[in-house]
Amino acid sequence: MDDLKYGTRDKRGNWTPLKPAEPAPIWHWPFSLSKVLSWIPEYLWPWNAFHLATALLWVLVLIPSWESLATLSLANYAYLYALNAVGMFVFLGSFEFVYYIKRKQENRFKYNGKFPADHPSDVFWFKSQNLDNFLRSFLITIPLWTVVEIVLLWAYANSWAVWLPWTTHWLWLSFVVLMAPAVHEVYFFFLHRAIHWPPLYKHIHSVHHNSINPSPWSSLSMHPGEGFPYMAEAWLHLLIPSNPICAYFTLHSVGFGAVNGHLGFEKFELTENRTLDSHAYVHYLHHKYFEVNYGGDGLVPLDKLFGTWHDGSKESDERMKERFRKKKDRLKAKQAATPAE
Repeated sequence: MDDLKYGTRDKRGNWTPLKPAEPAPIWHWPFSLSKVLSWIPEYLWPWNAFHLATALLWVLVLIPSWESLATLSLANYAYLYALNAVGMFVFLGSFEFVYYIKRKQENRFKYNGKFPADHPSDVFWFKSQNLDNFLRSFLITIPLWTVVEIVLLWAYANSWAVWLPWTTHWLWLSFVVLMAPAVHEVYFFFLHRAIHWPPLYKHIHSVHHNSINPSPWSSLSMHPGEGFPYMAEAWLHLLIPSNPICAYFTLHSVGFGAVNGHLGFEKFELTENRTLDSHAYVHYLHHKYFEVNYGGDGLVPLDKLFGTWHDGSKESDERMKERFRKKKDRLKAKQAATPAE
């Protein structure tokens, strides 16, 4: 497939889509009902449908009995960790193996033309981004994910949260599921802004940002001070009338769903004529420029509201540079006003 029909490649081999990123059509003006209706299937399929399917699989088939979950146990924790680790290994590993190890489509549709495995760096454990990201995911973030999960299940099993049945409250619970991605964008935006505060960035979030050229293994490569509050979003369901399936939908949207911003490719070639859109571009730009696109891909356009939106265009580049210049000028003025000791 010719990726130059959809974007441009610079002399370094980096690919950029022709069409700038846009917030969800529900925010476009003038409002277009036809655009919204055509966007709804994309909103639901395939990514959110996948997270809902795995939520159903976990709750209805895989998790231990509710009787055993009423007591916190190491055996249940180990079992749940194994489920999450195997699930993520298969899910992330599939993308990693096909597109980063076998390099099935080489660098077609790849934002950064380089592959992390080809560029060792001292900022990573064992000088390997892939190994560093893998170990941080499976030894830090997925164990913390499982802590959030087992406490969530324990609360439900002991009736310490309002557990609504689908048979009588299907309309409200469907609304909760449909709104969960929007709630995630709000939660993630403010958490993300917080950990970009210089002291927190230096000691916590910089671990994730070491992967300037992210790959699937980068998705959950985090410091524990970031990984725990990131996964703990699922506990919001303990504060409202909800259901374990809804809570798992959020848990898997932030766990499995972290891959979307770190796939590194705009499209994956499934066949000669069919592709899978990654929805990775907006967060890739955050890894590239650091101080833009703190939220998601525009379902709730908080970056637009706070002036940190970058759509990949030259105009956005200029706005970003101007913001950086003003920030630098403010810092210089502050330093000049501080009397020397």
